[in-house]
Amino acid sequence: MRQVNFVIIFIFCLAFALFTIQNTQPSTIHVIPGVQVQAPIAVELLLAIGLGAVLAWFFSIWTHWQRLLLSNQKVRQSNVRIQELESKLEQYQLEIQSLKLALPPAGDTSTEVVSG
Repeated sequence: MRQVNFVIIFIFCLAFALFTIQNTQPSTIHVIPGVQVQAPIAVELLLAIGLGAVLAWFFSIWTHWQRLLLSNQKVRQSNVRIQELESKLEQYQLEIQSLKLALPPAGDTSTEVVSG
């Protein structure tokens, strides 16, 4: 997957470089009403691409944190469920022990036979 990402980024940067070489004439950017900046189209594109890359990076960090928080929440829920099941298991084991003590031993054959 890294090779595919590298090829895509390389092709994109190569196309941007070729476009930049061909478009060096100045252009006007209207930032806010009353504020204008003149710069070559290549610089404007570089700024736009840089801003887009930074925003994409922030978005990837944001989604990573969301997934991390969600997985931590699931782990906590799983741990609570495991503790509940372990306590039930101990309870059932105690019940089994008490039932074994209440039953007569399996080898005891001293039952009375009534003959008539």
